[in-house]
Amino acid sequence: MVRLIVIRPEPGHAGTVAAAREMGLDVAGVPLFAVAPRPWPVPDPHGYDALLIGSANVFRYGGTGLHRLRGLPVHAVGETTAQQAGTHGFAIRATGAGGLQQVLAAIPAGTRVLRLAGAERVPLAPPPGVTLDEVVVYASEPRPLPDDLARLLREPAVVALHSAEAARHFAAECDRLGIDRAHLALATIGPRVSGAAGPGWRAVEEAGSPADLPLLAKARDLCHTLAGD
Repeated sequence: MVRLIVIRPEPGHAGTVAAAREMGLDVAGVPLFAVAPRPWPVPDPHGYDALLIGSANVFRYGGTGLHRLRGLPVHAVGETTAQQAGTHGFAIRATGAGGLQQVLAAIPAGTRVLRLAGAERVPLAPPPGVTLDEVVVYASEPRPLPDDLARLLREPAVVALHSAEAARHFAAECDRLGIDRAHLALATIGPRVSGAAGPGWRAVEEAGSPADLPLLAKARDLCHTLAGD
C-alpha cells in the first residue's frame, strides 16, 4: 500500500494520524505548521448577537479575551469546533457539516455576527440582512519540510491537505526541494484547497467536507489506487 502523509498542525495532527492507522493505512506525519495566538482587540459583545467559528483553534488559542464573549451563542463549522466551544463555556446555537459558508447562510436576517478566525481563512458572503465582522485571534506559521519527510515524498505517496494554506505551503516546499509532483496524489477537503495546491499532481480527490473521516476515506482510496498502478 502507498503511504499516507499528514502535515496538518497539532493538536489535529495526532488525531488524524491515529484515525488513519485505525483504518489500516501506512501513515507518516510531520506537522508543517505551528499554531500561535495573535493579540486581538475584544469587541464589545453588546454589538453582536452570535459568534461564527470555523476552527477549534479559536478556543485553543483565543486566550482570555474569549471570556468577554461567552454570552454570545456559537455557530460552529463542525462537531470538533462545537465541542471546544462547549468546553470553554459557550452555548452552541448551530453545528454545521458542509463548510462555514453553509453555516453562515442558515443564520436568520437581522443577526449581527462576529467571526473569530485565523489569519488564513475562507472568505465568506453573509446572506441578506446579516452583518459580519471578523477578528483574527491566531495564525499558523509554516515550517520547512524536514529531510526525512522529503525522502519519503520522493516515492509515490498520498498527502492529506486540510487547508488552502497547507496546500500552498506544501506545493512550494516540493518545488523548493525538487520533489516531483507527478508521483504524489492529494486528498483534500474541497475545491478551494485543491486549487491552492496547483497543477501537476498524479491525482487529486476532494472529500467535500472539513471532517477527517471523509478526507481519510478519499486518502484510503487513493492509497489503494496508486498501489495498483
